[in-house]
Amino acid sequence: MKAEPVLDARCGLGEGPVWDEREARLYFVDIMAGRVHRYTPASGALETMETHEPVGAAALCEDGGLLCALQSGFAVAERFGAGLRLLASYEGAAPDIRMNDGKCDPQGRFWAGTMALDFRPGAGALYRLDPDGRVTRMLEGVTISNGLDWSADGSRMYYIDSPRRMIEVFDFDPGPGTISRRRPFAVIEEGAGIPDGMTLDAEGRVWVALWGGGAVRCYGPDGKLLEVIETPAPQTTSCAFGGPDFGELYITTARDGLTDSQLAQAPLSGGLFRARPGVQGRAANRFRRAAGSRAADPVS
Repeated sequence: MKAEPVLDARCGLGEGPVWDEREARLYFVDIMAGRVHRYTPASGALETMETHEPVGAAALCEDGGLLCALQSGFAVAERFGAGLRLLASYEGAAPDIRMNDGKCDPQGRFWAGTMALDFRPGAGALYRLDPDGRVTRMLEGVTISNGLDWSADGSRMYYIDSPRRMIEVFDFDPGPGTISRRRPFAVIEEGAGIPDGMTLDAEGRVWVALWGGGAVRCYGPDGKLLEVIETPAPQTTSCAFGGPDFGELYITTARDGLTDSQLAQAPLSGGLFRARPGVQGRAANRFRRAAGSRAADPVS
């Protein structure tokens, strides 16, 4: 199967697509450019919100607004395009560390990981932001914290630290939001690309974007490869289901790291793509911020 181009967004590092079923819109980020994009398929309109610093991921809030994982911390915009206000900082924030991928768990907590700007091994971590604004470091020694998602029954969390070249799975305890028993789920072989962002569909299959592989792979609940969707952009970064029936797989890509000759061969790199793989996804989990946890300080 091949993905079709939807939007020539020309993102340096397009990432983190999330579908808003209430508004029938897709949000995604351009990490190093410090931009959150909002795409409306019905009209083809693309709107942009500036974050003024690297933004690793964005999540929808249950009570409205947008939560962003910024280099400096977790910040909230009460509406798209409004000023961001800091909700919580995180231990380990530094000028040479940035947020990467993030997503909400079924209980409405937001998880996001970090990495070093120079990609040095073990400099990153994975954090959990609770609805009341508390931040807990859940994993240490991470190199490039990347895609994550949860099984429908909430008993497993899937996770990617890209240089490990695999999707891993944890047992997940939904009450306290803890993880345990880390183990491999699917290994990405040499030459196929590096695992990046991912999502699960309604039947528990895992869809993972392959940086340098120009593709999204689908793995069954048993970890076996089921399908490959090719994209005309080698730096494939992430994917999310959307559309009226959650039957459309939106795929983000990047231009960063490509030479002029590679861009000439793949001019749509950095764009947004879409495929209909014949399965349905699920609505994105939303951040359920507590009533007393309103953000305060503006993000400069």
